[in-house]
Amino acid sequence: MEEFAIGPKLGELVRRVVESYDQDARTQHIDRRYLPARDEIIQLVQDLLELLYPGFLGRQHLTQHNVAFHVGDLLPRVAESAFRQVFMCLRYLAETGQPADAVAAPPEEESRRITVTFLESIPEIREWLAGDVQAAFDGDPAALNMDEVILAYPGLLAISVHRLAHKLYQLGVPLMPRIMSEWVHRQTGIDIHPGARIGRNFFIDHGTGVVIGETTDIGDNVKLYQGVTLGALSFAKDERGRIIRETKRHPTVQDKVTVYANAIILGGETVIGQGAVIGGSVFVTTSVPPGAVVTFKPPELRIRTAQDHDPTPTSPASGTDSMPDYAI
Repeated sequence: MEEFAIGPKLGELVRRVVESYDQDARTQHIDRRYLPARDEIIQLVQDLLELLYPGFLGRQHLTQHNVAFHVGDLLPRVAESAFRQVFMCLRYLAETGQPADAVAAPPEEESRRITVTFLESIPEIREWLAGDVQAAFDGDPAALNMDEVILAYPGLLAISVHRLAHKLYQLGVPLMPRIMSEWVHRQTGIDIHPGARIGRNFFIDHGTGVVIGETTDIGDNVKLYQGVTLGALSFAKDERGRIIRETKRHPTVQDKVTVYANAIILGGETVIGQGAVIGGSVFVTTSVPPGAVVTFKPPELRIRTAQDHDPTPTSPASGTDSMPDYAI
């Protein structure tokens, strides 16, 4: 096969493509210096997971004799990468003029403070994740052991990355937490906004299709099944019709709540009380009292069996479809 060459049309095509950049600035990043590196952030997430689950992810065959050396080698690389990306995110925010809390310290100094605070939170995040691992093992009779949960469960991967991203979100870092959460979304099918506040011992069973919005509040010992949505019912708007973003738009789920598959819970004023059970495929837009069970009334299921089929028609108009219906 011959190589393809644009030939004399190259110059004209270049001109048209560049003109399209000038015509719409929304999809180009030209004449601006600062932007976080998505690939480096993803690698950082993977290195952080190695710190969170030593011996399971990344380097294996760790021992009490070499683990300190391993952490001492990995942690400075993580710190350097985290500082670089936090710095780029803060400079990006300043360069684009987006609203942000006023920061008195220079970007480099603030980036160092944020990076140190973030890295110092790793032991606490590991403590919370240990509870999440235990919740998954206790909540799933199919789990062989907790090692299987760490190595294989998408729900644990999603909450692990979320707890890292949420800390950066709390520290005021733009872009980076969302890049982290969307990477794990692609890996697991679980979409958790980094702003969502999630308590201890959290378990997502199966996981695919779960959506948890930015202003969601989830208490301790909560279990969600696949396809659950904790979303917004409506969006408040200002006098110009623009969405007001800093409002409570998503539900509050209190301690010890179980939400079964494909349930949809919407609204910032919606509170699911402690110990409540939300059945599969229900649609909830109002608060539910503690201990309540919310389900649909089961529809009538009708089954026609082959044993009840009479192949001999009683008349030419009746056809052969004479199976009776059975209601269960």
